[in-house]
Amino acid sequence: MSLTVVVTRDVEDRYRGFLSSLMLEVSAGVYLSPRLNAGVRDRVWTVMTDWHGHLNRGAILMTWAAPDEPGGIGLRVLGDAPKSLAVVDGLMLVKRSA
Repeated sequence: MSLTVVVTRDVEDRYRGFLSSLMLEVSAGVYLSPRLNAGVRDRVWTVMTDWHGHLNRGAILMTWAAPDEPGGIGLRVLGDAPKSLAVVDGLMLVKRSA
């Protein structure tokens, strides 16, 4: 289990209700949970992906501690250009896919 952060921008109100039932909304559109396990995180992402696929409105970013990923951070994005983390010359960078 690790700290999970979800940031939403210009999404429907149902995301707010859904995420608030599982996580603490620390600022408008910013949700966090200090102990969200991988199974719950995957189910939350599946629900948001399904909702987003129907309307394709707004953007959602989810990040969490992932020791096997570059920089130890897992990253999922809906709505914006897909992003991934990359290590270049010892620096961690966010790479946008074309």
